[in-house]
Amino acid sequence: MEDDKVKEPQYRGVNELRRMFLEFFESKGHLAMKSFSLVPHNDNSLLLINSGMAPLKPYFTGQEIPPRRRVTTCQKCIRTGDIENIGKTARHGTFFEMLGNFSFGDYFKTEAIHWSWEFLTEVVGLDPDRLYPSVYQDDDEAFDIWNKEIGIPADRIFRFGKEDNFWEHGSGPCGPCSEIYYDRGEKFGCGKPGCTVGCDCDRYIEVWNNVFSQFDNDGHGNYSDLIQKNIDTGMGLERLAVVVQGVDSLFTVDTNKALLDRVCELSGKEYQKEHETDVSLRIVTDHIKSCTFMISDGIMPSNEGRGYVLRRLLRRAARHGRKLGIEGKFLAELSKTVIALSKDGYPELEEKQSMIFKVLTEEEDKFNKTIDQGLSILGDMEEEMRASGGKTLSGDNAFKLYDTYGFPLDLTKEILEEKGYGVDEDGFAAAMKEQKEKARKARKATNYMGADVTVYQSIDPSITTEFVGYDKLTADSTITVLTTEDEIVEALTDGQKGTIIVEQTPFYGTMGGQQGDVGTIESAGGAFKVEDTIHLQGGKVGHVGVMTKGMLQTGETVTLSVCSKNRSLTCKNHSATHLLQKALRTVLGDHVEQAGSYVDAGRLRFDFTHFSAMTQEEIRKVEHLVNEEIQASLPVVTEVMTLDEAKKTGAMALFGEKYGEKVRVVKMGDFSTELCGGTHVANTSTIASFKILSEAGIAAGVRRIEALTSEGLMKHYEEVEAELMEAAKTAKTTPAALTAKIEALLDEIKALNSENEKLKSKMANDAMGDVMNQVKEINGLKVLASKVEGVDMNGLRGLGDQMKEKLGEGIVVIASVVDGKVNLMATVTDGAQKKGAHAGNLIKAIAGLVGGGGGGRPNMAQAGGKNPAGIEDALKKALEVAEEQTK
Repeated sequence: MEDDKVKEPQYRGVNELRRMFLEFFESKGHLAMKSFSLVPHNDNSLLLINSGMAPLKPYFTGQEIPPRRRVTTCQKCIRTGDIENIGKTARHGTFFEMLGNFSFGDYFKTEAIHWSWEFLTEVVGLDPDRLYPSVYQDDDEAFDIWNKEIGIPADRIFRFGKEDNFWEHGSGPCGPCSEIYYDRGEKFGCGKPGCTVGCDCDRYIEVWNNVFSQFDNDGHGNYSDLIQKNIDTGMGLERLAVVVQGVDSLFTVDTNKALLDRVCELSGKEYQKEHETDVSLRIVTDHIKSCTFMISDGIMPSNEGRGYVLRRLLRRAARHGRKLGIEGKFLAELSKTVIALSKDGYPELEEKQSMIFKVLTEEEDKFNKTIDQGLSILGDMEEEMRASGGKTLSGDNAFKLYDTYGFPLDLTKEILEEKGYGVDEDGFAAAMKEQKEKARKARKATNYMGADVTVYQSIDPSITTEFVGYDKLTADSTITVLTTEDEIVEALTDGQKGTIIVEQTPFYGTMGGQQGDVGTIESAGGAFKVEDTIHLQGGKVGHVGVMTKGMLQTGETVTLSVCSKNRSLTCKNHSATHLLQKALRTVLGDHVEQAGSYVDAGRLRFDFTHFSAMTQEEIRKVEHLVNEEIQASLPVVTEVMTLDEAKKTGAMALFGEKYGEKVRVVKMGDFSTELCGGTHVANTSTIASFKILSEAGIAAGVRRIEALTSEGLMKHYEEVEAELMEAAKTAKTTPAALTAKIEALLDEIKALNSENEKLKSKMANDAMGDVMNQVKEINGLKVLASKVEGVDMNGLRGLGDQMKEKLGEGIVVIASVVDGKVNLMATVTDGAQKKGAHAGNLIKAIAGLVGGGGGGRPNMAQAGGKNPAGIEDALKKALEVAEEQTK
């Protein structure tokens, strides 16, 4: 194909091409959805969204129902797998936009192929003679559509193997692809004979990829047909623009070129004059675009995860800006150009611009403070390597640069690589691991007040929160501070844990024994689940929890909603503690004072001063009194007054508690009046019922009551009832008859035990048999040393007593084996003792022979052993010892 005969397409800008694509597929019945955030939602397999299909995965797998079965998007994407190559060539970039049309079980190959051809040739106006489709080698169906329906000659359709034209990712949906290549002309080619589609040179560029998701891979290479066949199309917007605009690379399409020109302007450098300069120009251009988009989606610089990707990109851009000779801070300035060029497709860039500029400026500031020092230290390290002839920077030195000067490892690698040096990455990883171990073992750092140092200590002390939740559970307010678990940030995004501080909150923070509220904080762009509410220094309230979707940023107006059920149950338990305190003073006396309490939605705990365990009667009286006041439907009235006024009302103040100028007095009818900052029911009848579960001492003169009310009590009764039913079922009776059944079973057990003992005694006697013929006469005493089978120690003692009676005066030694273990027992009559016999000493002397030990009194002793084979020797030895003892 000669260049002078080539028909060039009409020029179209990136923003125009994006609009044309989405409008084309809208005309084909597709729902145009706005780009999803770069932060994956509920997908731990990805750090950042890297394709148009990635955020739509739940629709492909069937976990979620799509808003329509035909969808089209232009998705912002970031890929950082080859970050080291960015800039070295004009082919790589971290940020790109992916155009896509998707079918979830609706249309399939025919429509997908026809529409891709129609868009490229009729809408965009690419020359059909410069387009070449490819299909998977076994996909005759796709081949026929291209050949017979579109009319592409067979010799212009390329069949490629699995590596190129079959999309799969482990197990799950997969299928063949059909790509469309564009011939950019000889000037982009390698000039080699036979250069055609599939060559590695830049002449034939893939612009469109249709994935026909029609199979399911079980993970072992076995494929079955999918019931719901899907279409997943991907086309890089910038790549399409390269073709349409007839430019040489991603960096020279209109929007990227305008940004690159701005970098050239700031640095006073020219593009495509000198390789090293070009590398830095491309890095700054690409990275500032990625950073601007990442921050607009709430990603904040940090030392891990996607925040670390952002920090790496930022610092890489800042360093290459310096290499280009740009004076002072420049990232926020460049970001303005990114926003101006891309806001057409991504209005969120303009909406979030003040935050983007602030984050970029702060991070660049941080880096500028350390980079000069770090570069100087690295220079010294290079000097040392040069002097010693080394070519690799040690892991310890690389870690020192990271830990002390904030140099990411890849930045150190890049700087050294430019000068022909390497880095010991394994050594760096080992140093990092060692530091983490040390940090884990070290005690938490404390400040001079002895409190743990946390991110909260860095918050501006002038920021405060007003609690407005006594009489409402929702409120709109402005976010004043956002933190992650270890730093203050401008935004929180999907999946991140953190703390939100606002100007006014309906959330009650944990205080005075009452557990803090839970609930949600939401805006149009994000949602946060509040798992705990805490009081922070200086009158701030922290809402601690996790982002469940989207992002929230400082300065944004949000709606705070307290979980009404959790608050209601907590109020019931809290109000019950007031009734309980008065009831205890009434029943036990005025010496009762509150010594602590805990209330949440599930239970209540109340500690009080009292000097003896409560009797069952006292517990019953207190319980009865509280329930009486609940049934009396007492109004609960709260008033704010001075401390002196409160004391005049007879309000109970907590001992040792610090009170401010104004206090809240909570009055329950004429029964209870207390100072309290917590939340309460409006009427005692709401509490429904009250039950003490336990009463116990926890310290000298301090008792603790655990109790339940309302729903918690009903749940407890359900659990008790379930246990009772299970017990009755096990005893094969009804709950009503369970006591009688247990009594009957106990009688039966008693009778069986008695019968069992008789049987064991009989078995022992039977095992012993007629052994009187084994009796030896030693020193005028009768001595019996014998073995029986399967008799336990109890049985041996019984046998010993019987044998003594038969012998008159003498010594009895019996051995038995039970479950492979030896039991030995010796018993001695009074007469034998007088002659010197001693059962304890006899057993001690022979127990070693059966691999054991034991002893006992002069009249009776026993031992255990592990060696049944030694029984014969032990019994022989017993006769010798008996002779020795009675000489």
